[in-house]
Amino acid sequence: MLNKFFIFLLLISFNIENIHSEKQELSKAYFASGCFWCVESIYENLKGVVEVNSGYSGGNIEDPSYSQVMSGKTGHAETIEVIYDPKIINFQTLVQVFFGSHDPSTLNRQGPDVGTQYRSIAFFNSENEKQIIENEIKILLKNRTYNKITTEIEPFKKFYIAEDYHQDYKKKNPYDLYIMRVSAPRINKFKMDFKDVLK
Repeated sequence: MLNKFFIFLLLISFNIENIHSEKQELSKAYFASGCFWCVESIYENLKGVVEVNSGYSGGNIEDPSYSQVMSGKTGHAETIEVIYDPKIINFQTLVQVFFGSHDPSTLNRQGPDVGTQYRSIAFFNSENEKQIIENEIKILLKNRTYNKITTEIEPFKKFYIAEDYHQDYKKKNPYDLYIMRVSAPRINKFKMDFKDVLK
């Protein structure tokens, strides 16, 4: 009876360690490239991406609200948090999707959305990630994909998750006029350009 109890404890311990190990294997990346309703949906379509959250980053006040960020006075940009499995998709691919799914040459603007809260930012968590971002920019400029790139390259500091109604906004509001006129065309173009990495 005692032996069975010890075996039971070992199995529980093994399962907890496995769950913990699986969580540890996931990585996070942060990007700002215009309206987070669009960007969230883009990254949710990628193989290896487990979860995407909409929020705010890059600013100078703690836990900002949507209205505060929209004022342009907080320094924050609409940002997404990408939780991904690096065994399936790497950071370089996430960066390629970032540059390939928005216009990094327009300063503080994406389509009809204007303001510093819509600026292009690629955040990095390590020097290696910074190098990957910089290399991608060099390739884009060398290939003359863009004459200039206004994307900021910033060390990641803090991510503040946005209000609940912003999460999965496109899924919950497919007939919203903004979604239909702005987000859907942008997402459809992304899907055409990145077929190989879609779920």
